[in-house]
Amino acid sequence: MDDTTKRREGAHAMRPPRVLAVASSGGHWAELMRLTPAWEGCELVYATTDPALQADLAGRGDARFVAIPDASRWSRWQLVRLVARLASLMLRLRPDVIVTTGAAPGYVALRLGRLFGARGIWVDSVANAGALSMSGRMAGPHCDLWLTQWPHLGREATGASEGPEYSGSVL
Repeated sequence: MDDTTKRREGAHAMRPPRVLAVASSGGHWAELMRLTPAWEGCELVYATTDPALQADLAGRGDARFVAIPDASRWSRWQLVRLVARLASLMLRLRPDVIVTTGAAPGYVALRLGRLFGARGIWVDSVANAGALSMSGRMAGPHCDLWLTQWPHLGREATGASEGPEYSGSVL
């Protein structure tokens, strides 16, 4: 058993699992919110790019909210700001699990989370019916669980040894 696993198991014995749920605003956020029942019993922190979306957490228990900068591959300065904000968040929260529906903020969170010993879950957006998203393709190899919401994109249907699993859709 490695040190990261020992730390994670020790943390679970003292407190509920800490989940950092990250998504861009819009459809990514809507899909992430549909997953909320899965985190029952967890210490939950949501992070998204639109501060106004904090209102969506009304009536959802004691989940916390953090606004993060929006970024894409086309906005290098915003990516730097996003990395800095997420790294600061990781240092404070020390999440056990990071779950995301995309896009760039979720990818960055997953990659940083690995450096802090967090497990990663990527749920590719249902909007990507024809092919996996670019962020999803990039994130997949760095996840503990990589999911698609389309059966024909899952590794079971494609016969590939690598790739996302299909376990249903959130919408």
